[in-house]
Amino acid sequence: MATSSASVRRVGITGVGAVTPCGTTAAETSAALVSGRSGIGRITRFDATGCAAQLAGEVRNYDPARPLPVAIRPRGQGSEPVLQALTQKDVKKFGRFTHLGIGAAVDAYIDSGLDAHRATLAPERMGVNLGVGLGGLPEMEAMHDTWKSSGFRKISPFFIIQIAPNLLAGQVSLLLDCRGSNMSVASACATSGHALGEAAATIARGDADVMIAGGAESTVTPLAVGAFAQMRALSTRNDAPEKASRPYDRDRDGFVLSEGAVVFVLEELEHARRRGARIVAELRGYGASADAYHLSSLAPGAEGSARSMRSALARAGMEPSEIDYVSAHATSTPGGDGEEAAAIAEVFAANKAALHVSAVKSMTGHLLGGAGAMGMFAAVLAIRDGIIPPTINLENVDPACAQLGLNFTPNVAVRKPVRAALANSFGFGGTNASLVVSRVSE
Repeated sequence: MATSSASVRRVGITGVGAVTPCGTTAAETSAALVSGRSGIGRITRFDATGCAAQLAGEVRNYDPARPLPVAIRPRGQGSEPVLQALTQKDVKKFGRFTHLGIGAAVDAYIDSGLDAHRATLAPERMGVNLGVGLGGLPEMEAMHDTWKSSGFRKISPFFIIQIAPNLLAGQVSLLLDCRGSNMSVASACATSGHALGEAAATIARGDADVMIAGGAESTVTPLAVGAFAQMRALSTRNDAPEKASRPYDRDRDGFVLSEGAVVFVLEELEHARRRGARIVAELRGYGASADAYHLSSLAPGAEGSARSMRSALARAGMEPSEIDYVSAHATSTPGGDGEEAAAIAEVFAANKAALHVSAVKSMTGHLLGGAGAMGMFAAVLAIRDGIIPPTINLENVDPACAQLGLNFTPNVAVRKPVRAALANSFGFGGTNASLVVSRVSE
């Protein structure tokens, strides 16, 4: 990350990939977000009859073994081309979060244009940090049922590979020949925010030139949906799923559980410039903090969240007035949205009139471990295309939120040049992550 010190290496974003409820590529996802199209529907992955919440953001019509749009040769031009990220045999070997994460990672890798330069890139200078919050919960549930009904001999030898959260990062490093640092962050719903921040720090301190970073999650399962429903954390607007996620709205009643993956290629800025890369944005600052208050609720006034945002701004060497857009964590929960909004209003008090805030979870639902990267996706989209995605389903702003004087970008995207944006992600355990991205300057 950039600071006021000229000795710290700068970090550019040169590739973006996504597999989400709103689309199976970054292009499809961005088109859905700017058009205000929800990816939330009735649950199809299992029979949710009897559960209070029967809706989710599922990734539909996605084939993890689909052919790649272009062949890649991550081991150089003399190697065999890779025509698909996963074979049908691989699909059986890995868990669904790995299917989604590999799709997003390869999407980002292709977008970055790195493949054409592999002969001149040292794989030891390329690393991976892909966060996963809960790991292979669908596979755990299914294998437990198999063991109970059929005994030990029916347990798959691939089971551990299917469920271990770091196997996504491991397979991406293997597939794309990245031999630098290889790790997986797990910090609940701040997971991929932390993964991106730590990956950028790896580049900034000189330990890598390229990092493939972001996060993935796939936990739309009976136990996860049932458990969150028992906590009364989920929306029960089963008759209108596309309207269920409604951050800041007076009638919000809980979040919508979703699955998906968002991955970025981060690259040392001069390294990217030397190869003539398209640099879509610069990752300028990263802030992390702890509330030390409650395991599942934000601190009053989101004090820890405010510290996280201020830390990211300080690391970026930027003033709050330089931020045009905040991609909020806002999940559509009655308490959390207002607390975060209060923190945003406090941190950006001097430029509230010009600031836009929006919550893309209104369209994607809550990707848990992938949520931080999803929020970052919205921030990068705003900078790259000059379009701020909306908060849909915002029909009657909660009076407590309305009195803060923030513009929550209701229902319709706004076309506006965005110089810089901040993305938030917060998680159970009182963990917070904030990221600052901007246009690339000289």
